[in-house]
Amino acid sequence: MNITTRGPIGPVGVITPWNTPFMLSTWKIAPALAAGCTVVHKPAEFSPLTARILAEIAHEAGLPAGVWNLVNGFGEEAGKRLTEHPAIKAIAFVGESRTGSLITKQGADTLKRMHLELGGKNPVVVFEDADLDRALDAVIFMIYSIKGERCTSSSRLLIQDSIRAEFEAKLVARVNNIKVGHPLDPASEIGPLIAKEHFDKVTSYFDIAREDGATVAAGGVTLGDAGYFVRPTLFTDATNQMRIAQEEIFGPVLTSIPFSTEEEALQMANDTQYGLTGYVWTNDVTRALRFSDQLEAGMIWVNSENVRHLPTPFGGVKASGIGRDGGDWSFEFYMEQKHIGFATGAHKIMRLGA
Repeated sequence: MNITTRGPIGPVGVITPWNTPFMLSTWKIAPALAAGCTVVHKPAEFSPLTARILAEIAHEAGLPAGVWNLVNGFGEEAGKRLTEHPAIKAIAFVGESRTGSLITKQGADTLKRMHLELGGKNPVVVFEDADLDRALDAVIFMIYSIKGERCTSSSRLLIQDSIRAEFEAKLVARVNNIKVGHPLDPASEIGPLIAKEHFDKVTSYFDIAREDGATVAAGGVTLGDAGYFVRPTLFTDATNQMRIAQEEIFGPVLTSIPFSTEEEALQMANDTQYGLTGYVWTNDVTRALRFSDQLEAGMIWVNSENVRHLPTPFGGVKASGIGRDGGDWSFEFYMEQKHIGFATGAHKIMRLGA
């Protein structure tokens, strides 16, 4: 008789980013606790308050002391201590691909299990037979909402050349109409970037785009003297080899790239180190199935923005990560399987040397 059981892997380290910090913390911590693990949570240094509130709520609800532990600090110190500590059996990390690679190296000596949800340079592919008004809404929403500061943002627009001029003209008008302001002002549609370090990174791509030969069709400027506000930006006349098409900017910046054929669109969509999400707009169901099957991404939406059924697997391929979150998919990472074989009848045992 064969029995397979599952048990908690042990203490796990959870390292979360500053974008949507409350949500992403719950994604990692809830299944870890449900699996029976204890948790050491290190939030990003830019977003410590929601992590503290979460921990306080858990303890007030009766979670025993020592089950959910909160450690604040910088990645180079507190994060490194966590990824190298022999008592920590696994690391669940959300953040940049470069940092994911670094913490994997740090955990190698203690053979830590790694769950990595990393960066993306996600394509949204719009074919000429798409519902262009709906596609336009989705393209705008998936890069400019939350200021583009999320891993699933569609930062590359691959647009079929037969509809390119009309689509880009409408896109420019809409982008220029987005209201930038204080995040607590109900009239604001997007607010400031997270911090000066990130602000400097995002704005550096304005000059990079011009140097590489792209056109700044909208935005490309900062706003005001206080805070880290930038105008939503659109680059056109771009190629897929430009840095603005290959590097994760993580801001309200969209790069538009034309294509002629389905084959060309697929080649460009896959020509990146990342593979988190992809978005496809077409009214040809056969094309949608064929294209999504060959698109190198962990998650793909057809004729939709990021509308997700939460129990489905969330995660990427290539430099966009290892592992999946969501529903039952979350538990495998936090648990170990054990096989036990019972003899249920008379079995002959080999008596070596008898």
